[in-house]
Amino acid sequence: MYKRQPIGIVGASACKTPEDFVTIAKTLDKVAKEVGVNFLGGYSALVSKGMTTAEENLIKSIPQALACTERVCSSVNVGSTKTGINMDAVRLMGEIVLETAQATKEQDSLGCAKLVVFCNAPDDNPFMAGAFHGVTEADAIINVGVSGPGVVRHALKKVRGENFEVLCDTIKKTAFKITRVGQLVAKEASERLNVPFGIIDLSLAPTPAIGDSVADILEEIGLERAGAPGTTAALAMLNDQVKKGGVMASSYVGGLSGAFIPVSEDQGMIDAVKEGALTIEKLEAMTCVCSVAVSYTHLRAHETRHDLVCRLLLEKKKKKQLMLEKIL
Repeated sequence: MYKRQPIGIVGASACKTPEDFVTIAKTLDKVAKEVGVNFLGGYSALVSKGMTTAEENLIKSIPQALACTERVCSSVNVGSTKTGINMDAVRLMGEIVLETAQATKEQDSLGCAKLVVFCNAPDDNPFMAGAFHGVTEADAIINVGVSGPGVVRHALKKVRGENFEVLCDTIKKTAFKITRVGQLVAKEASERLNVPFGIIDLSLAPTPAIGDSVADILEEIGLERAGAPGTTAALAMLNDQVKKGGVMASSYVGGLSGAFIPVSEDQGMIDAVKEGALTIEKLEAMTCVCSVAVSYTHLRAHETRHDLVCRLLLEKKKKKQLMLEKIL
């Protein structure tokens, strides 16, 4: 990945309207197709403290940009622990999320799946759709994301019935092995491409495949179903042990490095919602201790007001900020 600052910065001198930014998005999409890139991040704006005119124009261009491209992904950082939350940006993103859903409704509102609203966005996050090459990174760097919720669940099955210490130790050891494999692959790629190795992002990111679910891990830990009492505590413990195991395996752990619990991509979460065990309120609570939750929840665009989207975004960002402040 070659250094590409967020387009909100790069396009500031040349782009005077949202349509100008859409032209950049089309060009990026064309180039990505030619070189064989599946998804391209960096159509981004960092506005946690304030918005320039160029950044506001980029944000307003997002619905059209994602509607007319296949590979471009967009992200907007609206808050940080240090500077707080940019409420104007949250209000604008509430409108943009709905506009993006409408603009891509013929593709099942796919544009929203390529749009991320961040708080405390890391410069070295390799996971799409929110990945971008931050301004603090070198000209060229290889940042690798590794996952493996199915591997963790399989390991926990072997120690079912053991005490809490064994449970935590098993998660740490499994995270260690996953991270070590990821680092070996990253270093090999680094040598072959002659590009420096950056970081390993160890995130338990589920897929719809059976057995590849964070919810299944929580149930293997002892919950009756994801969403039951104790879910937030179990998720916090899982995150903590995964991070400890990752740090043991590599001195270059970065990115998001945590558990993802997207309802739309985790079959266990989907089942919990269908059974009534998991509610939007519980998801908001779980967001405090993980990277992705409310953001991957389906809403009916034609029935949802933009102010509700704003409140959900704000709830997620504010709760995560408060949790970070308590930890720090």
